[in-house]
Amino acid sequence: MIKHIFSDMDGTLLNSQGVISKTNTDIIKASKIPLTLVSARAPMEMAAVIDCLQLSTPQIGFNGGLIFQRQATSWHVLQESTIELATAAHIYQLVQQKFPNVSRSFYDRDRWYAPRIDAGIQYEHQLTDQIPTMTASTEFFADATHQVFKLMLITFDPEEMTALQSCLTDLNLAGISIQQAGAAYLEITSDQAKKSRGIDYILAHDHLVKADTAAFGDGYNDLPMLKRVGYPIVMANAQPDIQQAGRVITKTNDEDGVGYGIQHWLSQGGQ
Repeated sequence: MIKHIFSDMDGTLLNSQGVISKTNTDIIKASKIPLTLVSARAPMEMAAVIDCLQLSTPQIGFNGGLIFQRQATSWHVLQESTIELATAAHIYQLVQQKFPNVSRSFYDRDRWYAPRIDAGIQYEHQLTDQIPTMTASTEFFADATHQVFKLMLITFDPEEMTALQSCLTDLNLAGISIQQAGAAYLEITSDQAKKSRGIDYILAHDHLVKADTAAFGDGYNDLPMLKRVGYPIVMANAQPDIQQAGRVITKTNDEDGVGYGIQHWLSQGGQ
């Protein structure tokens, strides 16, 4: 019997417009199975779905870099892992110099920062409805009290993405994780920010074992999560190599694949 569900958001629980459908919402609420969102998103970008589903369980943001619970006007932090500020500044400035056309932005726990409004920022705004705080990066990184949970780099040029990822990987910087999310996003977090680490926290917190859990995902950053649960379910819109990590393949995110999976497999005890 499945006692806890974990779900990625973009490309999984949310449709192509970045919205959770009424069908998914209704099925999740009716299932009565506790749900934890496991996302690369910041808490503020998860808030609308948390509120829609009335989730009171711990949630996982920044690919596992932040484990938190929703409170009335704030977030109760249970565990956090940030990028060393000097490392974040080094990466940011290097990208600015070598890849000036790449969209650059970064997050602390409560805000999204960007130096300019470009195509990447506009694209992210359309998905999350968030508005970045305009900031001079040199001033931000000079303040030792600041935290950086995620650097987000966006390019719609596949060749530029390959070069960018190769450049950053070749730096061999300690303490960071570099993951491509979808075709256009490259996200840098703490190397402690893993979706599986967030799941381990929930399992210990709720006294669960692997067999009690299921997860939905569609991306490469979901693989640690899918391998950590007892019943991994992969979206039909995922790449073929990611689908191999699933016990079953559900429908696409535009066909309410999460709701379909809950109804057809998890509500029946994951048989």
